Amino acid sequence: MGSFSSSDLAHIEAQLAATDQLLDRNYPGDDGSRQPIHTVYIPADRFTPTFVADWGAQALATAEAHGGLEKLGRLLGQEPDLAAAVASRVASKLSSEPIEDLRLDFEDGYGDRGDEAEDADAVAAANAVAAAVSAGTAPPFIGIRFKCFEAPTRARGLKTLDLFVSTLAAAGELPAGLILTLPKVTTVAQVQAMDYAVSRLEEVHGLPAGRLRFEVQVETPQLIIGADGTSPVAQLPHVVPGRISALHYGTYDYSASLGISAEYQSMEHPVADFAKEVMQLAVAGTGIRLSDGSTNIIPVGDAVEDAWKLHGRLVRRSLENGYYQGWDLHAAQLPSRFSASYAFYREGLPAAALRLRNYVERTEGGVMDEPATARALAGFVLRGVQCGAVGTDEVKALAGVELSQLTALAHPRLAQPTSH
Repeated sequence: MGSFSSSDLAHIEAQLAATDQLLDRNYPGDDGSRQPIHTVYIPADRFTPTFVADWGAQALATAEAHGGLEKLGRLLGQEPDLAAAVASRVASKLSSEPIEDLRLDFEDGYGDRGDEAEDADAVAAANAVAAAVSAGTAPPFIGIRFKCFEAPTRARGLKTLDLFVSTLAAAGELPAGLILTLPKVTTVAQVQAMDYAVSRLEEVHGLPAGRLRFEVQVETPQLIIGADGTSPVAQLPHVVPGRISALHYGTYDYSASLGISAEYQSMEHPVADFAKEVMQLAVAGTGIRLSDGSTNIIPVGDAVEDAWKLHGRLVRRSLENGYYQGWDLHAAQLPSRFSASYAFYREGLPAAALRLRNYVERTEGGVMDEPATARALAGFVLRGVQCGAVGTDEVKALAGVELSQLTALAHPRLAQPTSH
């Protein structure tokens, strides 16, 4: 006979009802969709429907001019067999999908050109994006970064956002991979204002509620620790649940705001690591993705190989720290981005696949993995498939699972009905 009466159980259920609601609403987990491994930033007026292919060609030409992609792989520390396997896949990637996510920049990369020029460029950018999507030359993810919501630039940023989205909406269905980026956020109120702005755009253009999600750039210390000693960034997922798609770390604005001298501003500075750890804690379980920032050491001139080694090391470091996305600023950074990323996934594939196979087949081995670890293993392998580092045939051979099963292992909640 049990110790708990039906009234006891009812009391506990009532006590935990708010917790259940919080977990269901605010901690849904990842939605299982693809996350790009990088975001390329360019001034908004530079985009054309051929831009992506042009950058891919430039990236390949730069690699060939410096000894080829296999040499690049060895430069990044890859063993010969790995470098060869990575090189062939990177060459294919640079030919077919050299940019996964593209941001047309109306903020720092664009500057203040006056209202008339920016109005025209916002409309032109939307038309160019619509044309590229129609022609099949747009990357899977594309959008704009507009000016921040601080008082001097707020009205300008809102107008650019309005013109871009409204022009796209008038051209037809919005791109599936449309992304909007709110920079230099300092307070929760700015994110709430952005939520209101996109909600109004949805209403005006007859879009489904929640269609216009946005990224938040973490570039100010005030977002990490606020004036009252709390962490505003940790509040963001909960004041606008489901609206934020990602947090992006801003390397140079954040470092400069803390007084770090220019020579030492970096993605791997201790202040950067602290901010990014807080960001990870803030969005754990919420489904909000994370992106690391950029390096401004560009592979051009006489320093190409040194810049590649630095970039490749920073990309690898971000991946090892759980940041699966970063920024690229130049076509010559694409070879090192993909080479370092592909090596990361290919190196880790055999061990991850074996542990997945043992988990699925309930085979006892040297490691007894929990369901949470199995999710992480499947998520790792799935990311490798989605970016092109590994093939589904390799996953099937090594792990014994099809893509659909791999996805279900990585995101089990997607296949389960909600309980509340």
